[in-house]
Amino acid sequence: MSKPALMVWLGLALLVGACGGGGDNLPVSVPNAQALFVGPGPANNVNLLFTTVQICTPGSTSNCQSIDHVLVDTGSSGLRIISSLVNPSLSLQQQRDTAGRPIVECGQFVTGITWGPVKIADVHMAQEVARSIPIQLIGDPAFPVPAGCSSAGLPLNTAQALGANGVLGVSMFVQDCGSACSQGSPSVYFICPTSSTCQPTQVSLVQQLQNPVALFSRNNNGIVIDLPAVAPSGAASVDGSLIFGIGTQGNNALGSARTIRVNPNNGVFTTVSRGVSYANSFIDSGSNALYFSNASIPVCSTIQFQDFFCPTATQTLSATLQGTSGSASVNFQVANAEHLFLANQTFFAFSTLAGPAGPISDGIFDWGLPFFFGRKVFIAIEGQGTPAGVGPYVAF
Repeated sequence: MSKPALMVWLGLALLVGACGGGGDNLPVSVPNAQALFVGPGPANNVNLLFTTVQICTPGSTSNCQSIDHVLVDTGSSGLRIISSLVNPSLSLQQQRDTAGRPIVECGQFVTGITWGPVKIADVHMAQEVARSIPIQLIGDPAFPVPAGCSSAGLPLNTAQALGANGVLGVSMFVQDCGSACSQGSPSVYFICPTSSTCQPTQVSLVQQLQNPVALFSRNNNGIVIDLPAVAPSGAASVDGSLIFGIGTQGNNALGSARTIRVNPNNGVFTTVSRGVSYANSFIDSGSNALYFSNASIPVCSTIQFQDFFCPTATQTLSATLQGTSGSASVNFQVANAEHLFLANQTFFAFSTLAGPAGPISDGIFDWGLPFFFGRKVFIAIEGQGTPAGVGPYVAF
């Protein structure tokens, strides 16, 4: 894929009874902002950032449904909702190709795939609306997962498997696949003449899942994620704000934020830490930890925690983020994940959680959710003007 669809939550299921409720339903009175919440979700995973999204039958203001515990993911574009949670009374229209055949998507993420039809809906957030846009309904039983999709990863077609009731992709890209899907056929979009005869297909840019923010009538040039700081030992939950627009209202001014311009084709930049350059770096609220390769930090030996680092003492590190223009230095900490989880079994927000990202030759540094705590993080959408110039870029 030419644009990033990266989402990593490696899924520690904490032994906590509650799995619902919480701050993602907090009232927000600002027209271009809505509540965010880090806390228990459908699978009780840690460090997942949730919000509530309202979907409506296109053109209707009454035939609508609010879906809570939707994961906010700056590493992908497009709205995806677990199909079993959607009220059939919405009767969302199926997206079809010119021959009238249903279009179905195989959303491809690091931890697995989301399979389901592309439907048309109005998407409401705060007082903003994206009208008649393609969204995905994950796990619709009318479309069994074909081999051409299941071979790409583990199906995440239930709320339990996904860890959320849906995914709100608000990356710096307008579409989720771009020219790779409009000019090629990378087994992301399929046409399904029958439920058992699905085959990869090209789809136009407008038929692909869209970043809803880019289609707002105002405050559409990017987003700001504003989360408070979290203590090194963690917190039971965290409340914050998802703010729409950059430099369009008093609450989304860039101020002194440092701007990192990214590769416009794939959204990556370079991170330099301890003399190592990670050329495939990205900022991703859908990742539940910082992920990077560092042979000097031991990985947890217990199977339950082996996706995370377990240093004998908390490590304080620094890094420089370098874009095609702009740079910024960041200090961060890596704690022993096993100690964090066992000492704080009712906590869901951790600012010092990190894990290995694979071979260092891959050059991956995933600045996941811990990066967002205690910062305002700006994501500027490609082609959209802002006070710091045209996107794409990240700033903080």
